[in-house]
Amino acid sequence: MITRSLFISHNSLVCEESAVMSSSQGSSPLPKSSGGRGTSDGLFRKPREPSTASRHYRPPRSLPDVCPKEPTGDGRGLCDGPSVVADQHRWTVYNSKVNLPAALNDPRLAKRESDFFTKTWGLDFAETEVMPSFYLPNITREHFSSYLQETAQREKIHERCKNICPNKDDLSVPTITNNHDKARAELEQVPKIFMRPEFVLNDPATFNAVLPWSHFSIAGSKNNRDVASSRLLQEKLSHYLDVVEVSIARQISLRSEAFFHAMSSQHELQDRLRETANAVAKLRARTTAIDRVMCRGPLRVLRDALTRDNCVKLHNKLKLMAAVHQTQPTVQLLLSTSEFVGALELIATTKEVLQQELQGIHSFRHLGSQLCEMERLIDKMMVADFSTYAQSDLNRPCEEDAQVLEKVTKPSAASGKDRLQSLVFGLLRQRKLDFLDIYSEEMNHAAKNLVRQSVLKSVSQINETDANTIKLHEQMRLMTFQRWFDLLLDIFENFVLFLKRIKVTLSVIRNVVLEVLDSSQRSRLAEATLAINHSDSRANEDEEEEESGSVRSGEAELAYLTHEGLFISDALNEAEQRAGASTQTQSRAQVRLEACGSDSASATTESSSSREHNSNTTSSLPIGGAGAISEDVMPSDLELGQVANNIQELLYKASDVSHDRCAKVLMTRAKDGSLERLSSSEFVCLSQAVESFVKDTEELCGRRSVSLRGALQSQAHRFVQRFHEERKNKLSLLLDNERWKQADVPAEFQDLVDSIADGRISLPERKLTGSEDRKPSEFLCVDGQKYAVVGTVLLLIRMFLEYCQCVNDIPSITTDILTRLADLLKHFNSRSCQLVLGAGALQVVGLKTITTRNLALASRCLQLVVYYIPVIRAHFETRLQPKQYSILRHFDHITKDYNDHISEISAKLVAIMESMFEKALSKYEVKAPMPSACLRNVCKQIAKMHEAIFELLPEEQSQMLFLRINASFKLQLKRQLGRLGVINDGGPQYGLVMVDVAFYSENVQALRSLEHLDLNMPEIWEQKR
Repeated sequence: MITRSLFISHNSLVCEESAVMSSSQGSSPLPKSSGGRGTSDGLFRKPREPSTASRHYRPPRSLPDVCPKEPTGDGRGLCDGPSVVADQHRWTVYNSKVNLPAALNDPRLAKRESDFFTKTWGLDFAETEVMPSFYLPNITREHFSSYLQETAQREKIHERCKNICPNKDDLSVPTITNNHDKARAELEQVPKIFMRPEFVLNDPATFNAVLPWSHFSIAGSKNNRDVASSRLLQEKLSHYLDVVEVSIARQISLRSEAFFHAMSSQHELQDRLRETANAVAKLRARTTAIDRVMCRGPLRVLRDALTRDNCVKLHNKLKLMAAVHQTQPTVQLLLSTSEFVGALELIATTKEVLQQELQGIHSFRHLGSQLCEMERLIDKMMVADFSTYAQSDLNRPCEEDAQVLEKVTKPSAASGKDRLQSLVFGLLRQRKLDFLDIYSEEMNHAAKNLVRQSVLKSVSQINETDANTIKLHEQMRLMTFQRWFDLLLDIFENFVLFLKRIKVTLSVIRNVVLEVLDSSQRSRLAEATLAINHSDSRANEDEEEEESGSVRSGEAELAYLTHEGLFISDALNEAEQRAGASTQTQSRAQVRLEACGSDSASATTESSSSREHNSNTTSSLPIGGAGAISEDVMPSDLELGQVANNIQELLYKASDVSHDRCAKVLMTRAKDGSLERLSSSEFVCLSQAVESFVKDTEELCGRRSVSLRGALQSQAHRFVQRFHEERKNKLSLLLDNERWKQADVPAEFQDLVDSIADGRISLPERKLTGSEDRKPSEFLCVDGQKYAVVGTVLLLIRMFLEYCQCVNDIPSITTDILTRLADLLKHFNSRSCQLVLGAGALQVVGLKTITTRNLALASRCLQLVVYYIPVIRAHFETRLQPKQYSILRHFDHITKDYNDHISEISAKLVAIMESMFEKALSKYEVKAPMPSACLRNVCKQIAKMHEAIFELLPEEQSQMLFLRINASFKLQLKRQLGRLGVINDGGPQYGLVMVDVAFYSENVQALRSLEHLDLNMPEIWEQKR
């Protein structure tokens, strides 16, 4: 509450002060102090304009009610309060819901509520002591002491103004307002034209507007009307003059005291100005005497020192100009020795000197453009020299080694490696990062020429061809395979040498790039170390500067003499800056001179006195060399890294280009289908040569190219197709001519099978002696088992070994060979089934019948093929990728088909015997003599079948086959006994049947390998349940 009351009292005080000041400006001036400088407090207050009195005067307004129900006070006061519409989203103190002073002192209530708190919170609420808040400080009068001290002076002025000015209660506001309105109304009677700033009677338009002559008659006539008009106009103008004079007099009366006060202040100011002028004159006289006695001599010494320094600087400038003048001859001298980096560094240094040290020299106004033109010329020279170098290096004869090209024109010059390094340094310095593209183009042209030269060399050795009438690609097709293969090997060898040269050249370029990159990183590390050392030494330098002073005295005074400003401190600061800049420039020039002087001397030593003179003349300029390249002109680390990556990519591209050219040679030969007609050995030789070349290029370049391999792969597909068709047709012819009789096994086939057993899944080398002396055997021994085979199966074994050998020689065609081999095995199975089981051999070969021996022999041949299918599968599995294992399922399907075929042959053999049993036993009768003729015939047929298949099938298969035949015999006999009504009753018929059964059992068990065969003959008497 104390704060609120003080705030209200302060606002009222300020309002009263402003009102009094505004009302007193027009009537009386401020009181003068004894000193005449303004108020007694020493402050000068600028008087306000009279027109602002009404603007600063505001009637007192009441504070808005906290929660009014009806509008109170002035309307503007209500507008200054919070707006419900504008401030509905911003919380203020007016949004509070409970205001205890307003609630307790509500004047609208007829009677104050005594139970305001107790009726809501209980009777104990009124006696409860309220603890002081920890967040509100205890406000005392000392908190307002600083504010009272600040406003004390203003309060004194306010009290003094109240004594001088009339009381605001005595001054009637309506009276002041009425007088002001009356004066304004009188002034408004005066026309506006008199109030304009541009009012001049010399202007005819203004004169005619003030004196309207149209109301008067023609000149010379003086009638009464004209006289009256002139009198009326004169009276009107006089009235206007009186109104203006009265207004001016009123304004003068209001400001008379201020005017006389200003006049008295002006007289006092003039007196003081006279005293000041006398003091200044005396000071100037004393300063002139001091200048004459004490300053002119020392200043003359300083001026002489300044002149000497200027002469030294001029001499240095002239020497620098002489050195710059020798830039162009030195650049030409460096270019004559292919020192591109030194020439570029000299040009850059000269341009920097022109911009910093020799800026504005009239004689050098065209040197900058000339240097830029020379720099562009050097760029073109470097690009052309690099292109020439790349062309010479890549088109060298193949008889030379793969080292970097040496200079041939000047044996005493540096090696080709130094030349290449110099070119790469220069191109990197000029940011010509596309020089690798130039090398790439030259590489493509060189690859084309290499193939062309190899073909021309090979064609020139053929006498029967006319090189003028037949094109090169046609001549290649006319070559024999051996000559063309020799040409291809020659091209492969040349391309390997070609890639070695490229790799050596690119390694030199890469080393240069990495050297520049490493130098850049080392320089940044050195700068960081130098910055740390500089920060440590900076503190020591600051201490020394505090002891010795900031600037030398002579230079400081000299700077003051030449400075055109107002303050000596500005001159001293400029002298410090110039001294520091000159020191840095001298140190930088000295460092460049020491770092690059040796390079300039070594670049210009030729055995000529004129060159010695040039080197002596230009020794003051740093020209630099490859090792002195400034870091700011070199590419960034990111760009250098990109160049290094491009170098590796260029090596990959060289490998791709070589493979593309070789692939074109291969495809040119294959256009007429000559590669498809190659023999297996020839195609294997071609594939091995290509694989060897691919391996060599992969070792050189680090990446395997696919174009040549892809071309070979396409030819391999065609070769495999032809290879497969030939063998499939051959197999078909063999099967169509096969009579399905057991063939003798030559010794070479037995050796072939033995090599397979030893793990060599390939065709053995031909033996000149040994195999011919050995006799052929009846059976083929495989893993201890004897296989009776036909000649077609022996050739089939050799065929699938040829397929496996082809996979060994050409691994890239493994999947194609596998599918073709699977097709070959399927073809053998299906065609043999058609010929044997389908009895196709009767029409094809002319067999009379398909015997059981034919069937057993076919089954045994199929079993031999089934035996080798897992061996073939394992061989192919080792040459496939894991993701290609799914293709091996073909062998599973083939194995199933072969086993089904074997089962069908066995069932066919059983069916043959079953039909014979059914025919023979249908005539069986139980009567003497015993054994019956029917059983004798059955035993005879069984013996014949056993004799036919015993040597063909192994013992286990024979036993299983005869068990099935015995089961069929028992079934047929049981049916016939059922029809005859013979049962197991011990009667005569039962005895006769048992005699025949015993005879059958004795004959069957008398056969070889069937002695222990369990015939289980009592089953014929078992009845169906």
